Amino acid sequence: MPSSKSSATPLALWLGLASVVILLDQFTKVLVMGDFRLHDSRTVTSFFNLVRAHNTGAAFSFLADAAGWQRWFFVGLGVFASVFIVWMLRTHPTQKLFCFAVTMILGGALGNVIDRLLHGYVVDFLQFHWSWLAPMFPGGYFPAFNLADSAITLGAICLVIDELRRVRRS
Repeated sequence: MPSSKSSATPLALWLGLASVVILLDQFTKVLVMGDFRLHDSRTVTSFFNLVRAHNTGAAFSFLADAAGWQRWFFVGLGVFASVFIVWMLRTHPTQKLFCFAVTMILGGALGNVIDRLLHGYVVDFLQFHWSWLAPMFPGGYFPAFNLADSAITLGAICLVIDELRRVRRS
């Protein structure tokens, strides 16, 4: 059932939310870079550490060992995805969960693009570890990540939920 135009959330609000994600992401990375040297780690709980890691690759360090071209590849991919997401926000303004999902992905993608442009790598600092992860990750340590990665993951989960709801309605 189509929604009326009056129930559409303005594009500016979605872009504002993406900007908040970017600002929070960059703020936390500045804090980490100011207080930690590369590979420093502080235990917070029995399963969580704050660390400073640099990732020249993508998720799970994919292409991290490439010759340097991956920096520009991931910048270009992030910019292309961002333009596509803004277009989707403009063309689906009444689909609130969908717009929230792609807004989270937009903010996270641009947060990591900024890192690649400024530093040549993405700054990661959240590290979880549980013994049950040991078969998949050395010592049970899940690869470090950041707020931008968390926003992208939240967005992906919301996209799946949105699609499941859409399938259930039809």
